[in-house]
Amino acid sequence: MAERLQAIGRETGARIVFKSSYDKANRSAGDSFRGPGLEEGLDILAAVKAKTGLPVISDVHEPSQAGRAAKVLDVLQIPAFLARQTDLVTAAAATGKPVHVKKGQFMAPEDMAQVVAKCRAAGNENILLCERGTSFGYHNLVVDMRALPMMSALGFPVVYDVTHSLQLPGAGKETGGLKQYAPPLARAAAATGFVDGFFMEVHDHPAQALSDRSTQLDLADVPALLRSILAVAGAARG
Repeated sequence: MAERLQAIGRETGARIVFKSSYDKANRSAGDSFRGPGLEEGLDILAAVKAKTGLPVISDVHEPSQAGRAAKVLDVLQIPAFLARQTDLVTAAAATGKPVHVKKGQFMAPEDMAQVVAKCRAAGNENILLCERGTSFGYHNLVVDMRALPMMSALGFPVVYDVTHSLQLPGAGKETGGLKQYAPPLARAAAATGFVDGFFMEVHDHPAQALSDRSTQLDLADVPALLRSILAVAGAARG
């Protein structure tokens, strides 16, 4: 997968960061697939980086994981459900590595100012803020495009999570989703002119994905989507 994404980056001019989870610790059901675990998962990510040269990012779920993960990861990601966990945010920031914080589905954009303050207090200015949708009643998310310029005003790069913002979270054993709306929402976010990066889950056989299969984009569709996003973002930024 990483080799194909590396090639897509060359084809489209997009700068690719490879993301995969060593542990999916926030699954809806306790018996859902979680991944290989910290040690084996980081070994795999290290091999991906060594073979492809792509930077790698993964979620950290506990403060104790941050130091070990930082030895491999180029960016540490704070999951949306954990965006307000002070000890976790502080531990990730204290590694000195860039920290990508997903705004909680329950948080307002301006609430991310407190997350920024926690990272800066730990001596880290390498912060990325991610919009991934806001809870809209039960089992639904909406994207408020105002959140993008509002978070950008905090002075740090903003990332739009295309696929997670299309989830229908917690609706049964597996999270559902509406991935057919990924292209229009991605282009809409790009058109604001306030998005510096895009996060999306992709798979060469989405129906067989062990996590979030309902929102995984088909790898074959990614080059065209990236080209359209880059074109719209370029036009929006003049």
